Amino acid sequence: MALILTRRLGALRNLSQKKTIHSSVTAGRQHINGVQLYYERTGIGKHAVLLIPGALGSTLTDFGPQLKSLNKEMFTIVGFDPRGYGRSRPPERDFPPNFFERDAKDAVDLMKALGFSRFSLLGWSDGGITGLVLAARNPELIHKMVVWGSNAYVSQQDLSIYHAISDVSKWSARMRKPMEDMYGAEVFPKIWKAWVDGISQFTHRPEGSICMELLPHICCPSLIIHGEKDPMVPSFHPQYLLKHIKGSRLHVNPEGKHNLHLRFATEFNKMVEDFLDE
Repeated sequence: MALILTRRLGALRNLSQKKTIHSSVTAGRQHINGVQLYYERTGIGKHAVLLIPGALGSTLTDFGPQLKSLNKEMFTIVGFDPRGYGRSRPPERDFPPNFFERDAKDAVDLMKALGFSRFSLLGWSDGGITGLVLAARNPELIHKMVVWGSNAYVSQQDLSIYHAISDVSKWSARMRKPMEDMYGAEVFPKIWKAWVDGISQFTHRPEGSICMELLPHICCPSLIIHGEKDPMVPSFHPQYLLKHIKGSRLHVNPEGKHNLHLRFATEFNKMVEDFLDE
């Protein structure tokens, strides 16, 4: 009996240690293209997955439920803060005409530096746009892609939306808090205004293109998710992606808004896991 009890206790101890290993998150910084990029990594799965945050976003503000709850046996999950965002500062964030291309190159070079030769990606909002560029430019690297709250061009309707939310003093305190905590109450409005100016510059391109011409080059299986109540991204954008990304599929969440992966995290994570595991 004592021997059986000892074995059981040993098994429970091993299980506890495995759970700790699987759920632990390691953080670090990697020197990439002249900047120190902050990243977080969790899981032990063979399938690597990169999380790309939205405008001014970071692993802390944008992907808590994914880093915590995506299957760590199946996946190795990497989240990072793009240059000038979150904990990848300095440098201060700027928005040259190629800022999405720059973020895509940083993301690829980070994953290579971490030892991943092939990976899937989850991109939200601006991170989804970065993901579209990344997948088109590096088809040999990307296994699968999930994007939501993203667009391949800027329309006049989009421009009106951006300018309507450019003054952060009109935001609710709840909406401002994560960004004020990250950047400070004085710096956040300046970076946000710079982002509005940065995204608006695409209206000067033909058809307002951000990456329209790149979509036909995406060849990985792609899942587009859209919140029907998204106030930031009109529904014609996911429809455009669906039409121009070969073999893609679209899932519409009827109650989802822009941050549907946070509001409906359990449903979102399950959908992503199923898609990545197909």
